[in-house]
Amino acid sequence: MALLALASAVPSALLALAVFRVPARACLLCFTTYSERFRICQMFVGMQSPKLEECEEAFTAAFQGLSDTEINYDERSHLHDAFAQMTHGLQELAAAQGSFEVAFPDAAEKMKRVITHLKEAQACIPPCGLQEFARRFLCKGCYSRVCDLPLDCPVQDVTVTRGDQAMFSCIVNFKLPKEEITYSWKFAGGGLRTQDLSYFRDVPRAEGYLARIRPAQVTHRGTFSCEIKQDQRPLARLYFFLNVTGPPPRAETELQATFREVLRWAPREAELIEPWRPSLGELLARPEALTPSNLFLLAALGALASVCATMLVWMFFEWYCSGS
Repeated sequence: MALLALASAVPSALLALAVFRVPARACLLCFTTYSERFRICQMFVGMQSPKLEECEEAFTAAFQGLSDTEINYDERSHLHDAFAQMTHGLQELAAAQGSFEVAFPDAAEKMKRVITHLKEAQACIPPCGLQEFARRFLCKGCYSRVCDLPLDCPVQDVTVTRGDQAMFSCIVNFKLPKEEITYSWKFAGGGLRTQDLSYFRDVPRAEGYLARIRPAQVTHRGTFSCEIKQDQRPLARLYFFLNVTGPPPRAETELQATFREVLRWAPREAELIEPWRPSLGELLARPEALTPSNLFLLAALGALASVCATMLVWMFFEWYCSGS
């Protein structure tokens, strides 16, 4: 008899598996297991009830409205917990002799309300970049995706007069991760305007999101590229086409020009881009320049100034008292 019961149960289990493998996969199938769903139906209608198939179909149909749901990727754990609570609640209803015809639609409506209260997935910000903050989880397929945008950003034009300073800011208009962000700079010379990486060479000593050329010369005309990475994974590549025009500025004296000509001055590759070390005025004028290291430097200078002022006041007080 036991073998006969087992033989009759196998077709039912296979039929249930086929029912739950519907093409339109919903959130129900992403956050619950087949065994959990099958066990709930067994609790509602009985282990060998002829209504098992009907229960399974009703379970799937109740959650079909969630098949095209997309949520913020970071909210997956919250939704998983909500489905775990739902499963436990259905088991309690089944144990209390409740009806699955009523329980499943009610559970689906509650899950819809839970989803509406989750933090919404943020919109992609064009035109470029791997934007992890906008990653979404799709219940139709149980997978995640990010914005369908290229890594390469459009080329930005920068025009300066020969002898002046050229400044590049490797800043994107979307939120970057807070940890393990690095910046690397490359240059394609010869006046080339391109995004083809095969034309670029690495620029030594250039690091950080701000870089400058001082003074800019005609030989600097070309495309500069800044690549933003997180733990060696590219997030975006920015391009700046530098056009150097005009004669040297008037401030450049004839003696300076003669001296450079004698030395056959030319920008060495290692000095193509110099790291930006802002002055105090530039720090106050550009809030984005207040990096942790710069903030520490300002704090140290403030502390030193305070100590010096205290020492001067103390020395004056000692002198005044000794004179009295």
